[in-house]
Amino acid sequence: MYSYSYLLQFTSAVLSKMGFSENQAYESAKVFLAAEIRGHSTHGVIRLGDYYKLWKAGRINVNPKVRIIHETPSTAVIDGDSTLGMIPAKLAMETAILKAGNVGTGWVAVKNSCNFGIAGYYAMMALEHDMIGMTMTNASPLVSPTFAAEGMLGTNPIAVAIPALNQPAFVADFATTPVNRGKFTIAAKKGEKMNLGFAQDKDGNPSGDPTILEKGGSMLPLGGDREHGSHKGYCLGSIVDIFSGVLSGANFGPFVPPMVAYLPLLEKTVGDGLGHFFGAMRVDAFRPANEFKQSMDEWITTFRNAKPALGQKKVLIPGDLERESELKIRETGICLIPQVSDDLKIIAQSFSITFEENK
Repeated sequence: MYSYSYLLQFTSAVLSKMGFSENQAYESAKVFLAAEIRGHSTHGVIRLGDYYKLWKAGRINVNPKVRIIHETPSTAVIDGDSTLGMIPAKLAMETAILKAGNVGTGWVAVKNSCNFGIAGYYAMMALEHDMIGMTMTNASPLVSPTFAAEGMLGTNPIAVAIPALNQPAFVADFATTPVNRGKFTIAAKKGEKMNLGFAQDKDGNPSGDPTILEKGGSMLPLGGDREHGSHKGYCLGSIVDIFSGVLSGANFGPFVPPMVAYLPLLEKTVGDGLGHFFGAMRVDAFRPANEFKQSMDEWITTFRNAKPALGQKKVLIPGDLERESELKIRETGICLIPQVSDDLKIIAQSFSITFEENK
């Protein structure tokens, strides 16, 4: 087990060794650790390995000039200058919140960025301002459209955070695929098979091989196949890709620069880097904030009190599992599988720093 504070310090130290400023390293490390404590270890420190490889390949700018390149009273476009996605993402959400405070809503697109961690982290930034937060991003082209046999889209997550009064906030944070890419990485490290319905081989045949993506295979959209609604997952992923890529001026679809070493960079580009999209809506731009939050309390309790299906203890609200995970993990510590710990030791050694066991 590792403490939150130790992994935060270690992750920040690694990013600092890469060349990021102390503040950039610390703020980015907080996103990695938010994933760990919210139960999304697939987006936690396991991803340091991806960034390390990209850094070694010279594909991450450690001295970025992240800036707003276009704006109106309610919108903006930010150039991430090819750096860690966490850096422009934080600025983008802060900008969306500021604009929403001024005119009711704020919408910010980001281009020339890379992976930014868990989408929910940024959507939740709006909660303390009595605002609804929205976040989405495109990603490495590992997902095949319905009826296709090649990766054209990313897992393209969507996150929405909605404040309530006495109830915990509604926080939906989900990929537009049945599972995220990190599940394949963890299964491969553990030597486990994946369930069918998550991926296919390069010819479109169902596969449970967790390394299939490295062999030319692809992930499937949410729903898995047409009979189970994969066309709807395909539509959701496409919407995210258009908002994040086309609207911002980033690359879209198969042209998104991959964040994994086993996918080659394409010679053709249609934009700059990968893209994100952020939104903030001031609740009192629609109705008095307390009235809205009281109604959200009623919505949440209504659904929470739904009759559970046979064998189920209770009905959950989006955000419940993550909140329960955070309470537990802050008390007991963060568990890393041995393979991830080994990877972190290798990264630490390359920077002449120490990764200690069970800190």
